[in-house]
Amino acid sequence: MTTRARHGYWTWACLTWLLLWMAALPAVAAQPPLPLLWKVSQGQGDAAVYLLGSFHLLQPGDYPSAPEVQDAFRQSDRIAFELAPAEMEPATLGAAMLQAATRRDGSRLQDDLDAATWRQLQDFARAQGLDLARMSGFKTWFVGLSVGMASMTRQGLDPDLGLDRHFMQQAGSAGKPVSGLESAASQIALLDGMSLLEQRQLLADALEQARPDSGQARELHDAWRRGDAELLRKLTVEQMRAEYPQLYRRMNVDRNSAWLLQLQRWLQPGQGRTLVVVGAMHLLGADGLVERLRAKGYRVARVCSGCAGQPPQPPAGAM
Repeated sequence: MTTRARHGYWTWACLTWLLLWMAALPAVAAQPPLPLLWKVSQGQGDAAVYLLGSFHLLQPGDYPSAPEVQDAFRQSDRIAFELAPAEMEPATLGAAMLQAATRRDGSRLQDDLDAATWRQLQDFARAQGLDLARMSGFKTWFVGLSVGMASMTRQGLDPDLGLDRHFMQQAGSAGKPVSGLESAASQIALLDGMSLLEQRQLLADALEQARPDSGQARELHDAWRRGDAELLRKLTVEQMRAEYPQLYRRMNVDRNSAWLLQLQRWLQPGQGRTLVVVGAMHLLGADGLVERLRAKGYRVARVCSGCAGQPPQPPAGAM
């Protein structure tokens, strides 16, 4: 798996649930995934925040979740996501996404690309039976996301089965309050604000991911299933920060900083318990929410009884 492809995967993996595509291929898993789950608290009082690292595209065999995750959900008074469920409505979100992605200055997609990338995109469109003339009317970042989504769904990963969507449905059934850490408008602005160089990199990475012999999304999915936070950190956070520092700062660091303020409010006495479900990248590394909260003096402990080196954990409600 190349460095470029790993970065490209995670760039659009953190945002792919904004796109309204899905494809389901059944898979069977013997055991629930080991959770990327941490509990954060002040050390006194009942206020606590559970941080759950999501993979935005999953398979039927990735459910049910681990008992620790189910306990955290049951014990939480509210559930928070990157976007509130109401902002995920297809009619609203899809229209806003297409409006931002549509070219209106007379330019064409091929005007943004070098000859080699354009040929690769032509080959991809031909193989997938896509209308490249219609794609030419969209901005490069949107085409990159679309190519990436097609690649992941071909590998059996389904955005409609992502951990975020799963807990949105669970929260609705349980009548738990839900909220978002940011707005759909800010998510779309982040994409539409990418420099042309960043957009080209995104598309080139997606096309590499889409090669028939590629299994890169599956590799990251498998690391997520194993609860391997260290491997995911190396494959995503560290390499993206080294090679795409500006994009990394806008996509990860700046957003984490904004979310941190809300998390700290939920950690005040009397706030009860909150389950926060966000892309796993946002939890990992020195810039991740886990270490940034630990640096502020909060008690932070991973909740994963099956993880190597982890002591047995009591149920979430007992912690």
